[in-house]
Amino acid sequence: MTHSIRFTMLLLALCITGAGCVHRIQVTPLPISLSSVTIPRTLQAVVSPIAMEGADHRPGIALLEWPHLDLKQAVVRCLQQRGTFTSVSPDPADLTLRVATKLRLTSRSGLYQYRIVLQAEMSEAAEVMKSYRAEHTAAGSSVRWVTASDRDPIETALQGALEDLMRQIEGDGALYLSRTEQPFQKLPHDKSSPGS
Repeated sequence: MTHSIRFTMLLLALCITGAGCVHRIQVTPLPISLSSVTIPRTLQAVVSPIAMEGADHRPGIALLEWPHLDLKQAVVRCLQQRGTFTSVSPDPADLTLRVATKLRLTSRSGLYQYRIVLQAEMSEAAEVMKSYRAEHTAAGSSVRWVTASDRDPIETALQGALEDLMRQIEGDGALYLSRTEQPFQKLPHDKSSPGS
C-alpha cells in the first residue's frame, strides 16, 4: 500500500472510533398545520430525556447525540407555533403536558427507518386528565455518513408525531374547556327580597 492510502485508512478508522464523527443533531420541526381549535388555557410542556434504541435492538444508537435541551426546545417551539393553547412554555401553567420520547432506529429494505414514539399525559394540578400515544416513522438513507442523514429523518418523524399528538389533544378540547367554564351560580344572599 502506498503511504497516502494507509494515511487515509488511518484517518477513517480514527473518525469512526473517535468522537469527531458523532452526529450531534439539532432539529427545528414546524407544525404541519395550525390548530383549528383554541383552548384558552396556558400549557406547561415537560419533556423527559430521550430513550434511544439502535438498529441492532440494543439501547443507544452509535454515533448519534441528540441533546435533551434541543428536544425540549423543539417541542415547546412547535407547540407554540401551532397555536392550540394561549401560551406554551416550560414554566408552571394551567395545564401540564408531560412528554416521554423514544427514538428507534431500524434497517429495512436497505434503508434506515427512524421511528419517534411520544407517550404523553395531560394533567391539571396533580390530577392526570388524559393519556396519549403518538408516533411517526420517516425513512432515512442507506448509510449514515453525515449528520444530515440522521437529523433530517428524525426531524420529520418528530414533526409527524407532534402533529398526531396535537390532533388528539385538540379532539379532546371540550375536556379542557370544561375545567374553566363553570356555570354562574348566585350566592344565597344575592336572592332578591319578595317585595322588590
